[in-house]
Amino acid sequence: MSEFKDRVQDLVSLIPRGRVMSYGQIAVLCGNPRAARIVGGIAHFGDPDLPWQRVVNKQGGLARGYPGGMESHKKALEAEGVTVAQNYTIDIEKLLWKPTSR
Repeated sequence: MSEFKDRVQDLVSLIPRGRVMSYGQIAVLCGNPRAARIVGGIAHFGDPDLPWQRVVNKQGGLARGYPGGMESHKKALEAEGVTVAQNYTIDIEKLLWKPTSR
């Protein structure tokens, strides 16, 4: 499990400013396609210095469990130039980052 956690944290550290990835996408790229919820747990308890604000659900929804809730998640993304709708979603099709080297 710690190997998976390390892969997740390494990948999250690479997400460019103003772009996002989904929990499921991260799980797939880190070798465990059914571990989206585990990625969420890693986000919740993982290294707080990583850009977890760049991780959203597959519909582009912000995380209720983000420190400070969805409003804080929204502010963190907006600080990077990301537009967040009133319903706490982003345009995932436009902002989804697909790393080419993995």
